Amino acid sequence: MRHSSQKIAIILSDTLRAIGLRTLLEDYFPPVEISHFATYAAYAAQSGGDPFDHYFTDPATFAHRIDHFLPRRNKTILLAASMDVAPDARFLSLDAPQEQLVERLGQLLEAPSPTISLEEMREQALTPREIDVLRTLVRGYTNKEIADHLHISLNTVLTHRKNITAKLGVKTLPGLTFYALMNGHLSGAEIEG
Repeated sequence: MRHSSQKIAIILSDTLRAIGLRTLLEDYFPPVEISHFATYAAYAAQSGGDPFDHYFTDPATFAHRIDHFLPRRNKTILLAASMDVAPDARFLSLDAPQEQLVERLGQLLEAPSPTISLEEMREQALTPREIDVLRTLVRGYTNKEIADHLHISLNTVLTHRKNITAKLGVKTLPGLTFYALMNGHLSGAEIEG
């Protein structure tokens, strides 16, 4: 059980979701000190340094302010509809039942940031070429376009995609996009562009 109060920043323009999240956190995980900011600009204007233990935000805010959140990715929790993400991802599904939300919040707040051994990290790490394929894939390229863009064969693209899926355990495009953003392989501007 936690003895000291955790400081939490909720950076969401959706007031209803922010109120719901605040209620869950206060009811199930006291003591907590919660600050809600409707915009990133409001957060930046009011917070000095890095005073928060956890940041809750949406994928769009994360992507647009990746320069802020990427160094804090072990303290950042994204709120979005269900998607296929790696099991250790710091993600909270907005469409989960209350019991699952509370259980997941407990895991995210109580557990230390996931740590893996150097050997495990090497096994899971994508090669530079797999990162190239991932980046073009989440930017909307087809397999043929990826092959042409990277000057590799279509079979090589398919092999890289299979390896990416096997290493990450993620099969969907939203899940791969989430992984690419959270690991600094892609910026919000690249997705929009």
